[in-house]
Amino acid sequence: MTGHASPQPYVSFEDYLAQEAEGELKHEWLDGVVYAMAGGSVEHGRLATKMTTALTVALAGRCTVYSSDVMLYVRESNLATYPDGSVVCGPVDVQRVVRNARTLGEAVTNPTLIVEVLSRDSTEGYDRGEKFAHYMRIPSLAEYVLVTQGERRIEVYRRPSGRGHWQGEVGQQGEAVTMHGHTFRVDDIYDQ
Repeated sequence: MTGHASPQPYVSFEDYLAQEAEGELKHEWLDGVVYAMAGGSVEHGRLATKMTTALTVALAGRCTVYSSDVMLYVRESNLATYPDGSVVCGPVDVQRVVRNARTLGEAVTNPTLIVEVLSRDSTEGYDRGEKFAHYMRIPSLAEYVLVTQGERRIEVYRRPSGRGHWQGEVGQQGEAVTMHGHTFRVDDIYDQ
């Protein structure tokens, strides 16, 4: 999976949500196995905030933008995780887990767009590979955005209409990218 920690014995989704609600650290859950998530750097947090803020402004009144505090659940592959940002256009679909009439937790299941800020360590390969493979299985997902640390580079992958491979667009310093029909200047995301 991510290589963040040694896997634990099988944990039900309900027990995982109960642990997440009471704990201070975030974890990913993949089909019964819990993995600790690595903490982000200051730059990682800044870029994630810049992206979610830019999306919030551009999509105001049409879509809802969520920060990394909101869990995402991929029903199609049994993955629960916390992307750096996510966007839902239209009504939000939420997976809730209730035990003894008490909600243990909830997770968004129908993102239209997902943002991940690439870390400079081993998680970049996971975000580009296995995690993207999980995200591609979400029927509502139309765009997957990767924001690079260390250089001004934003990649936007779009689900093609019909069949075929996801198509990518790359914007670097001095360029722009399109997300959900809006143009975003790369330098605006990276400038302080």
